Amino acid sequence: MRDDTSWDTIGALAALFTRLDSGRGLSAEEQWTLQVLKLSEEVGEAAQAVIGVRATNPRKGRSHTWEHVQEEVADAVITGMVALARMRPDAADFLADVLAEKSAKFLPREGR
Repeated sequence: MRDDTSWDTIGALAALFTRLDSGRGLSAEEQWTLQVLKLSEEVGEAAQAVIGVRATNPRKGRSHTWEHVQEEVADAVITGMVALARMRPDAADFLADVLAEKSAKFLPREGR
């Protein structure tokens, strides 16, 4: 079951960013490309937070907490949802269908 309130917010963000980018003269494909690059940036920030929580960078030591990691992962998820909403008007239904297809490989039928 999807949370319509969250998808309403995602849709509003997608519409805002599309309007702003269109005002800058960017084509739809350019906008989508930049949004996917933004998604990569957010995933990189989540990875950086994991490095910080594990203290694997000797110059920085323990610079993050697991809550920082969780916030960065949430940012990546939100950015991915906005990217999908910018590319597809049926983003919520499309994601639900892809989720069902992908999860079927791992979850028993009654678990879905």
